[in-house]
Amino acid sequence: MFDGPFDLFALIIAIIAFLIAIKASSQAAELRRRLSSLEEMVYAQRRVQPPPLMPAPVQAEAPATTPAEPPPLAPEAEAPPPLVTDEASPPPLEADTGTDAPPPLPAPAPGFEERLGTRWVVWIGGLALALGGFFMVRYSIEAGLVGPGVRVFLGGLFALALLGAGEWSRRKESISNIAALPIANIPAILTAAGTAVAFATIYAAYALYGFLVPATAFVLLGIVAMGTLAAALLHGPALAGLGVVGAFVTPLLVSSGKPDYWALYIYLAIVTAASFGLARIRLWRWLAVTTIAFAVLWIFPGLDTSDMQVAPHAFHAIAGFVLAALLVVCGFMFGPTIEDGEIEPVSSSSLGAYLFGAMLIVLSSAHADLALIAFTLLVGATLFVAWHAPAATGALGAAAATVFIVFAEWAVRANPDMLVLPGGPISGIGPAATDSSVTLHLVMAAIFAAGFGVAGFLAQGRSSSVIIPVVWSAAGVATPIAILVALYARIAHLDRSIPFAILAVLLAAAFGAATEALARREDRPGGATSTALFATGTLGALALALTFALEKGWLTIALALMSLGTAWISLQRPIPVLRRLAAIFAAIVTARIVYDPRIVGDAVGTTPIFNWLLWGYGLPAASFWGASIFLRRRGDDAPLRMVEAAAILFTALLAFMEIRHFATGGQMTSAPSLLECALQVCIAFAMAIGLERLRLRSRSVVHNVGAVVLTAIGGLVSVFGLLILENPLLWRIDVGGAVFNLLLLGYALPAVLMLLLSYAVVGERGKAYANTIAGGALVFALAYVTLEIRRFYHGPILSSGETTGAEQYSYSIGWLAFGVVLLGVGILVNSERARLASAAVIALTILKAFVIDMSTLTGVYRALSFMCLGVVLVAIGWLYQRILFRRQVPPPAPQTGS
Repeated sequence: MFDGPFDLFALIIAIIAFLIAIKASSQAAELRRRLSSLEEMVYAQRRVQPPPLMPAPVQAEAPATTPAEPPPLAPEAEAPPPLVTDEASPPPLEADTGTDAPPPLPAPAPGFEERLGTRWVVWIGGLALALGGFFMVRYSIEAGLVGPGVRVFLGGLFALALLGAGEWSRRKESISNIAALPIANIPAILTAAGTAVAFATIYAAYALYGFLVPATAFVLLGIVAMGTLAAALLHGPALAGLGVVGAFVTPLLVSSGKPDYWALYIYLAIVTAASFGLARIRLWRWLAVTTIAFAVLWIFPGLDTSDMQVAPHAFHAIAGFVLAALLVVCGFMFGPTIEDGEIEPVSSSSLGAYLFGAMLIVLSSAHADLALIAFTLLVGATLFVAWHAPAATGALGAAAATVFIVFAEWAVRANPDMLVLPGGPISGIGPAATDSSVTLHLVMAAIFAAGFGVAGFLAQGRSSSVIIPVVWSAAGVATPIAILVALYARIAHLDRSIPFAILAVLLAAAFGAATEALARREDRPGGATSTALFATGTLGALALALTFALEKGWLTIALALMSLGTAWISLQRPIPVLRRLAAIFAAIVTARIVYDPRIVGDAVGTTPIFNWLLWGYGLPAASFWGASIFLRRRGDDAPLRMVEAAAILFTALLAFMEIRHFATGGQMTSAPSLLECALQVCIAFAMAIGLERLRLRSRSVVHNVGAVVLTAIGGLVSVFGLLILENPLLWRIDVGGAVFNLLLLGYALPAVLMLLLSYAVVGERGKAYANTIAGGALVFALAYVTLEIRRFYHGPILSSGETTGAEQYSYSIGWLAFGVVLLGVGILVNSERARLASAAVIALTILKAFVIDMSTLTGVYRALSFMCLGVVLVAIGWLYQRILFRRQVPPPAPQTGS
């Protein structure tokens, strides 16, 4: 019996050949059917006679100018021309009888019986022939009919017979008029079956019986694969697919104890050249893509070994890259033609695939010098090919990405602690830092940065396409910056470095000069976007310079100033991307404070106000406010709103963080207090008032939302902080002195600010919104009066001691006095809201008198409470009658004489 590998290989080869033949035959059949329909329409139009008014000479010339044969058929790989419909074709000429010629009928689609008899039976027959050969050999082994040598010989004869039958049927079809045989694709199926049997026979002679040494078997299998690819020129894509699979699988079938990578990669280079050549001749993209995929997969063997052979691997990547550039890239050397300005995916991905392979070789070899040199050559070749063939411009992205990965991996190798927690790696665990040639990396970095940057600038204006110059400029800006970051991480270990800051400044100057040069040029396709990209690079390099030169909080300040500078530059150079860059810098600074709200960690300091929070939040806030002013001069858009939001955020955070620092004595992780809540509420309402005034002028949606958010924050802290969590009536809190104490700051001042805010929103927001804020002001004002009376009787700790009758009476008197003051203010300024507030306070006092005072007060205090209440109520009634709602008495009627 056959061993397992032989049966599996035979079955796989047969099934692959069968499936590829089915797909190719189906495509060819559809192509021939559509071309036949087109021929019928052409012949139908030719049979129509010219109109009778055509001059005689023209009638005599007409048959001579009409071709006697139908147009030649398009090759298999090319798509057929679209069918001519009644709308697209010109109207037929009228015949002598004056009747219109009937439109040609489209060719009917093949029915089930036709498909069954002309296609399916042939496909199944081809598969059966291949399997039949395998099973015949297996039967001969099981029955012991013939020896191993005879079996191999008979298998070879059967393969030759199938190949001969395929060639005979192909030549027979070329001189035959039978239309069913081409549809069935019999020659391709017979030839595919023959090559499958040939593969199986040679492999059996090598693997099962040992008749062939590995070198001989390798050569014979390669010859069969190459012959299959050559036969695909005549028999179509079925054999091409079978040949390329067999050629790349052959090295897996023939193996030796010590792999010879030079022999392997020289063989793969020959196979790749043949496949690319066939794909170029027949314009089969799928064949080129399949070849590239197999070739890249063959880079992986040997990469993970300790004694990795760099030279043959580098040869494989370089050879494949060169072949792809010569035969696959459209518009370069021998590649297919393509319209100018179009980026072709296969052309770009073919170069990118081999760049990926070269990158893997560099990483696996621990940045060996030979691998780095090969990688550098391929990156430079990518720039060269993309410069001369726009179809491969997409490979620039792959080149830039692989360059950054190589340098980033080099930086991480030398700094393995960047991959672990701040505590550092445990001794003896983790990757070892490998220190390869720093000089070679620096030379490579200079070559790559200069090559991408200069090429990205010089490529502007060379193409009529919009996307191509943009890709060049993006690669020219991103690659130098990425290389600089990687070098900084590798050499400076992410610490402060003035030399790298100088390099970043020089890079920014180069990008700035490029920006100015492009801005002065006439408008070209993609020019505006490319100019914006170089301007982005300028600001990005400056940000890197600040990052390299500054530490902690200064970097936050510098990035905020970058936003201000970018906004100012956008006024001088109205490049749309500059506005977005200003917003991006604002977003970066915001993310920075989310990471560390204290800006400089524990080094904030203990000095109130004048500490690192003032610089870390105050300067960015001022920068963002200035940037918003600059951006608003050219319109209201998303970048402006982002910067305005950052300005409001940093202003609020500056106030809140400084209050937090002041209230906790620099220990910013301590629990909140009454002092902190009082200050937070006052600041929130004060900023809300300012934004309410500002939004009336700016009409900014950000100012509008910011005012509402700050009002909501102030309200939440007021209710949950001052009235619940830090209420001195509920908790043991020292409120301080008799008059100037925390009660004044936490209840009286917030009441005043709420009242001012309510008047600021009157007529601009809803009535309920303004009245809610005014109600809060009334609640806090009444709370202040109550707590001050409590402070008079109980001292700094309001939650201790019993409530006496005198204290209860004082509450009633104080509330009445407060209500009378509100009424007086309402009368003086003619404010209905103040008078209604007075009515609410007095109503609350009446309720207290009848519910609390009547049950708790005794003696003179009860009598005085109700007497005072009555006097006040009568006085209020008199004021309303005499002042507010005084009735006009009509004058007396004049007396008449008797």
